[in-house]
Amino acid sequence: MVCRAVLAAVGAQEEPYERRKGRTRVRGHEDGRRLGGAELGGELGERATLVQFSSAFCAPCRATRRVLAEVAAMVPGVTHVEVDAEAHLGLVRELEILKTPTVLVLDAGGRVVRRAVGQPRKADVIAALGEAV
Repeated sequence: MVCRAVLAAVGAQEEPYERRKGRTRVRGHEDGRRLGGAELGGELGERATLVQFSSAFCAPCRATRRVLAEVAAMVPGVTHVEVDAEAHLGLVRELEILKTPTVLVLDAGGRVVRRAVGQPRKADVIAALGEAV
């Protein structure tokens, strides 16, 4: 009986996470935070930048890379920059990146406007770019 109660409690906490995984959202602590090309190791886009934090053995990171590259190729002035989370631990801690892949959407000035944790859908990325552009 106790085991069932514990499993039900854990399942109830996990369900909301699964529903929002990969969806973009605004994070309060990042409001107004600007990132530059030097920090990220790549050039920012003219209109927006899709920043992907990845790790070496992350299977969803490969799929996310494909989605972001496709979107960047479709939308003029948008660049995709991939950051190795292990090589940039200071930035990862500062931005509170807890899981890979994590995608940040930056506007033309490098300001973080949206964040997605987990593998985002192409439609969600395009919608998030609408806010950045």
